[in-house]
Amino acid sequence: MNLSAKKILAARSLDPRVDLLRGIANWFLFLDHVPHNVVNLITLRNFGFSGATDVFVFVTGYAAAIFFGRMALERGFVVTSTRILRRLWQLYAAYVVLFVIYIEIIGNVAAQYATTEIIDEYNVIGIVDHPIKTLMHGLMLQAKPLNLDVLQLFIGLLAAFPLVLWAMMHRPNLALAGSIGLYVASRLFDFSLPSFPTGTWYFNPFCWQLLSVLGAWFALSGPKLMFALHRLALLRAAAATYLVFALVMTLAAHAPALAAELPDFGISLSANDRENLASYRVLHLLALALLFTYFVPRDWAPLRSKLLQPVMKCGEEWLTSLCVGVFLSFAAHFLLITGPNSVAMQLLVSAIGIAMMTAIAYYISWSRRQDSRPVLRAGA
Repeated sequence: MNLSAKKILAARSLDPRVDLLRGIANWFLFLDHVPHNVVNLITLRNFGFSGATDVFVFVTGYAAAIFFGRMALERGFVVTSTRILRRLWQLYAAYVVLFVIYIEIIGNVAAQYATTEIIDEYNVIGIVDHPIKTLMHGLMLQAKPLNLDVLQLFIGLLAAFPLVLWAMMHRPNLALAGSIGLYVASRLFDFSLPSFPTGTWYFNPFCWQLLSVLGAWFALSGPKLMFALHRLALLRAAAATYLVFALVMTLAAHAPALAAELPDFGISLSANDRENLASYRVLHLLALALLFTYFVPRDWAPLRSKLLQPVMKCGEEWLTSLCVGVFLSFAAHFLLITGPNSVAMQLLVSAIGIAMMTAIAYYISWSRRQDSRPVLRAGA
């Protein structure tokens, strides 16, 4: 095992910023999944090239490397691999349950309320013409129901994580170089995984693995590097400048008048650039990470404040919050298309959705603590 990675893991503890960022990403994903909602104007994707999914993948790779890396030190790599596979099964089971219930609910809502366009909007039109095929391909992660793509991506990334973790703990720089090579090759030669009935995965896992691997690399090899980078004022200024540039370009994508005043930088905020993780998205996320870790250290006092605990709880229970958010985003969208779609209504459904996500996260956390309490013996 790489001696440097071993020392870093031995000294590592869980970083509270991970839960904060995953919680924010979960809230933003919920808001982004509710179309025609004024509240989603505040989410990250409207202020730069990267979005909540980018943050989620990067931070989850970081957290997984620390958690499973420490487990590998204490219990061995074989045991750790079985724990990773168990987590993979949990993700897959959650995906299957979501997929089956999701398409059933959408089909029933479309039939009962005569909103058949919702079937096409949520990419489940195949269930009408080929229900058995759609279900079978869904079980093989080849269907593309809207808003389940993030969970689908996590399953693909976690399936490869035992290999990534082993490489990171033995040859971290070589592992990162291999990840970059796979990313470049995937973009050059259009490597991806097929979807049913046509097309490929919405998030190309061969490209998006780069963010997960970068997160793992920074967790196991990056502390000294980040300390050195934080001392470079010129680098922080360059990162801030790039974030301002990304903000202007993102605003220009929604304002033709502003776009006409800007030179052509060769940047197009298209679906393809998101699917295959354009390099300027990666650079934007790294700039955000540099400034965030500089201004928000691990011992930042507000991380212990009650004000941030709700969002951090959604980060702690990220899988539950993600799954609940998928259903709540559909429910919010349904209410907006069948009722009064006013700004007040958009604010209301957004606030209720986030409140329900948070309440369920608190309940799951409380329930887990109850299960871990010792049971008194009879007669004691």
